[in-house]
Amino acid sequence: MNINYEELGLKVGLEIHQQLKTERKLFCHCRPELVEEEEEADVFQRRLRPVRSELGEVDIAALFEWKKGRTYVYHAPRRCTCLVEADEEPPHEADEDSIIIALAMAKAFDSKIVDEIHVMRKMVIDGSNTSGFQRTMLVSLGGELNLGDKVIGIETICVEEDAARKIDEKERLTFYKLDRLGIPLIEIATSPDIRSPQEAKRVALRIGQMLRLTGRVRRGLGTIRQDLNVSIKGGAKTEIKGVQKLDIIDKVVEYEVMRQLKLLEIKEELIRRGLKEEDVLKQPIMDITYIMKDSESKIVKRALKRGAGAFAVKLPKFAGILGTEVQPGRRFGTELADYARFWAGVGGIIHSDELPKYGITEEEVDEVKRALGCGEEDAFVMVLALGDEARKALEAVKERAAYALKGVPEETRAANPDGTTRFLRPRPGSARMYPETDVPPIVIREDMLKKAEKLKPKNPIELIQELMSVYKLPKDMAEKMISSVRFDLAYRLVKKYHGKLSSTIVVRTVVDTLRELEREGIEVEKISDERVEEVLDRVAEGSIAKEAIPDVLRKVAEGKSVGEAIKELGLVDKIDVDAVVRDIIKENIEEIKRRGAERSFGLVMGKVMAKLRGKVDGKVVAEAVRKALKELEEDAGRP
Repeated sequence: MNINYEELGLKVGLEIHQQLKTERKLFCHCRPELVEEEEEADVFQRRLRPVRSELGEVDIAALFEWKKGRTYVYHAPRRCTCLVEADEEPPHEADEDSIIIALAMAKAFDSKIVDEIHVMRKMVIDGSNTSGFQRTMLVSLGGELNLGDKVIGIETICVEEDAARKIDEKERLTFYKLDRLGIPLIEIATSPDIRSPQEAKRVALRIGQMLRLTGRVRRGLGTIRQDLNVSIKGGAKTEIKGVQKLDIIDKVVEYEVMRQLKLLEIKEELIRRGLKEEDVLKQPIMDITYIMKDSESKIVKRALKRGAGAFAVKLPKFAGILGTEVQPGRRFGTELADYARFWAGVGGIIHSDELPKYGITEEEVDEVKRALGCGEEDAFVMVLALGDEARKALEAVKERAAYALKGVPEETRAANPDGTTRFLRPRPGSARMYPETDVPPIVIREDMLKKAEKLKPKNPIELIQELMSVYKLPKDMAEKMISSVRFDLAYRLVKKYHGKLSSTIVVRTVVDTLRELEREGIEVEKISDERVEEVLDRVAEGSIAKEAIPDVLRKVAEGKSVGEAIKELGLVDKIDVDAVVRDIIKENIEEIKRRGAERSFGLVMGKVMAKLRGKVDGKVVAEAVRKALKELEEDAGRP
């Protein structure tokens, strides 16, 4: 789909949320770590409800979450949670280290730092915060990100507490683990200056680079999340939450633009057909269980067997529109299904544009259409659920279908792994913020600013020049290095081994080799920075060859120590390279004589490396092969 984003008036703003590497959580002294294994934990449950702001208003997103009527069950591992996470004790003083890291980023973006930080409560009642709100602190306002050929505005830099981790969902119960709750996050929000999907990816990459340059951010899946605000002319501002992988940011923007364009096309088509909102909203919801009771469809049979019924509503003038693809693999009917799930908790909907299907016959479809009074231009939506749930779901479907006449609704959407999005909740309003009364204001002191100045990351462009001029890295490798999630490790090791080990070997190990192992399915997160450094120590001292690095790291990922890995791979014995070369020459002497010694280098080198790869550096082998072939040539020339 060729799209001129400039003509469409595309505007994108980014919010980058990155976990900070600190010794404690933001408002208590618990360790900021995740607990994967089962261990002793306290379990409790809550139901949350919205409260009015200081202006007497209730935030619409919080109200909608409350109406879902969910109960939240919390698992609080004792190793990394306390009464603060359970909201049974007031928050402690804010972690100063987290604020200093944010001050460093504010300095890097030339953002105006506030004199005094006030903690605010942001209402969140989806269960991810036990208190019903998230604590956040504004650190600076304004600033800019210089991309070299364009400047992107920075709106705000904040520090806030991360939310709890959702671990399961059953019926009206949602289960959370509290280990992540309270881990410090920095939030960097840009102005809506981004004008293309590729530029959005580029901006996210650059901000991520600068965060990593501090050496004070966490790594791994879930430690960084990008939210996007996307709009086009005639569309609406859509907030897309939770993009965890940088690689799909451009796809998310591209697919959201596609969705908004399709919704605008649907609006125009419905207007052309003469549809009015009231035509949709006045449609009655009908119980059609009597039509479907003898259906051979397995889906229908299962639903009726558990006591559910079949309910349907006519959508006038919608024939052919419910099946319109709005994003790859997602149709307008999917948009309606998202609303039905959100409002009523049903599994999904069935619509006439996709029927006959699922074992539902054409005859049954015709009978439903007759019962609903559908004409040729009309469609219908069916839900298999208990009566109250089904009616609530179909009311939501009617409202969303009626809104199609207005075009694009303002929504908060969640990113899917393929870059498409799904409805998450209505967009929150301004009524969700109010002051935190339990934490005193934090005055920015001169000593905090001095610490921040030392921590301020270098400009990535300047850093690339340093890596090229001082450490002799090629430009493409320098750029790749500062984009790596293990940049801080690579930078430290490049400096450590300068003059002892090629910078190229260091960067290839930390960046390329680990990524290649991940593609193989190796759990590279099990390879700590310390183990990577230990392997490179062995290469630098000549104990193992650089060719052995991938094999050793594979063993380390399996839980072996570096020493054990080297021993298992048989890399510990001192090898007589000259003797191996002589044996290979002896075995292939006739072929070498036929080719001539000078032209036999590749033959001998290949066979020697097949035996010694990973055990001896390739340069050492090459020198031994050249030396042996030269001696052979000299011997052949003697009378």
